[in-house]
Parts: sequence; C-alpha cells; structure tokens
Amino acid sequence: MLNHIVLMGRLTRDPELRRTATGTAVATFSLAVDRDFANSTTGERETDFIDIVAWRNTAEFVSKYFTKGRMAVVSGRLQIRNWNDKDGNKRRSAEVIADNVYFGDSKRESSDNGYAPSYGNAAPANNYGYAAPVAPAPTSDFAMIEDEDSQLPF
Repeated sequence: MLNHIVLMGRLTRDPELRRTATGTAVATFSLAVDRDFANSTTGERETDFIDIVAWRNTAEFVSKYFTKGRMAVVSGRLQIRNWNDKDGNKRRSAEVIADNVYFGDSKRESSDNGYAPSYGNAAPANNYGYAAPVAPAPTSDFAMIEDEDSQLPF
C-alpha cells in the first residue's frame, strides 16, 4: 500500500505548537495550495486549504521557523479521522501528517515580504526538512569576470 502526499503552498496562519500529556510536541497549521488548472466557468485558479499536523522535532522546527505567508513544502501521508460533533453527528476530517517540512522559498525572498525568521547567516541547528545550504559570503579577492564571448574556449 502507498499513502504519500507532497504539497507546496503558503501557511494561512502561524503554526500552533502544543504538547501532549506526555510532553510530545505537535504543531498544526494550514496550507493554501493553488490548483494547477483554472476553473472552466470563471477562468480563475482555485485554492485548496489543507490541514497539516506535524509531530515531535518536525513540529518544533515548523513552529520555530515558519510563519503565516511563508511558502512550505510538506511531504507526508493523508489521514482521515472520524469523529462526532457536539450534536452527535458523525463527521470526517482529512489532514496530512507531515513527515518532512521544507522551505519553499528562499530566506531572501521571504525577508523581502516581511515574514522571514531571523537566524543570521547560520542554518538552523537541526536539519529537519531544511535542504538549502547557506551560501558563504564573498571574499575580498572577488573579481568580476569579463563577459566576452571571444575569450571562451568553446
């Protein structure tokens, strides 16, 4: 059996970090994910709002480095929960249980939009979903290369 889902979208709200009775971290948030196609009647793209649940270190990572509006890539599995509402009606909810959460935008892009976390030039202490290395600063020996096609060896 295979149950794997990968989503890319923007957080609709700041992640909410809670702890279970045993102290296990759990973070919940929602992603706004645009559909790849436009609605045939309106001609506009529709957006799906998908609930995400992250556990343990992934939950702590998400709550520390992600905020509302930040682009995220989530990989995990789809889970359907059955529950009863206050009137006793049976309900179902779909949510994604996140195995990994990655940055979907660069630090520079997100800081230009005003919703980036601030952690200097260093990467986060853990690597839970963080895939992009931080580029080193240019040294003082840096020199521009002339862009003339006549000097190219091919």
